[in-house]
Amino acid sequence: MEKAQYKSIQFHFFTGTGNSGKVCEWIAATAKEKGIETASYKITEPFMPIESPPQDALIVFASPTHGFNYPPIMVKYLLNFPKGKNHIALINTRAGMLIGNFVTPGLSGIALYLAAFILWLKGYKVRAMYPVDLPSNWISIHPGLNMSTIKKLHIINKARVNKMSEKLLNGDSNYRALFDVVQDILISPISLLYYLMGRFLLAKTFYASANCTNCGLCYKKCPVQAIKLINNRPFWTIHCESCMRCMGNCPENAIETSHGFTFAFFYLIYATLIVWFYTLIDMTGIQIQYYWLKMGLEFTIGITFFSVAYYAMHYLMLNKWVQKLMVYTSLTHFNFWGRRYKALKDKDFE
Repeated sequence: MEKAQYKSIQFHFFTGTGNSGKVCEWIAATAKEKGIETASYKITEPFMPIESPPQDALIVFASPTHGFNYPPIMVKYLLNFPKGKNHIALINTRAGMLIGNFVTPGLSGIALYLAAFILWLKGYKVRAMYPVDLPSNWISIHPGLNMSTIKKLHIINKARVNKMSEKLLNGDSNYRALFDVVQDILISPISLLYYLMGRFLLAKTFYASANCTNCGLCYKKCPVQAIKLINNRPFWTIHCESCMRCMGNCPENAIETSHGFTFAFFYLIYATLIVWFYTLIDMTGIQIQYYWLKMGLEFTIGITFFSVAYYAMHYLMLNKWVQKLMVYTSLTHFNFWGRRYKALKDKDFE
């Protein structure tokens, strides 16, 4: 075994359902074999107090990809990170799938490039930009993966991470993310739109069904404190990062995504509001020439009325028939779609 090039490693990671934490755990195991000291810092708020790292430490930043970017809490954490000259490794976990034994990679978007740029401006040297295709947890958007697929993705990615970390800790660089630069650039506009708009709308799709026992686990464990109690029921605020920790950890599987409500709002109410808005604009003779201004106005109308409708939904669900309607129009309620996800422990897939 080659001599390690680093005396210590710091892990700074944000995680919802455990993927990025799992990758740090795998790298730390390789470090332990080499006699390298490790320290881990789980990111629970964007402006946590941060001490300057030791000069000889390798710093690993790891986070899931949300909307083809690091989530806002991670971006703010990087902006708040002190200046330094250390070597750094950037890791992002993204939505891996399987076709047979072939891992279909997720998309990173601007996540690693933006992080690398921020830290480069602070004086750091980027030694690795590495995506890891662990299972996606976004069952609000797509069906959950079965356990066989989840186990295979863990096994394959653990082997890949171990190989990468062995070389990284011996001083080699790894810029695997650059292989995907073309498609990452192509989807970069979506990254921006999600960061500015999409995440606020997605935050207003979660609710707790009648299965909720008010155990408090969701709002007590929310990494960004985005869930509060209203009328003794969990309520998701606009600060939600959609990390899916609450849904993945709810012991009663009571947390759902309001697909029916969202569909009705966007395709009926929102469309009607936009038509009325532009009809009123035409009647007044005002001309909106800039596309970005139109988008901003449409988003403002959408998020305002969506938030009002979300409050109304929250209270209307006190009625058992409304609650049943919400549940049975949610895809996450059904087994074919709503498989909850948490990163596996090594003993569960080895």
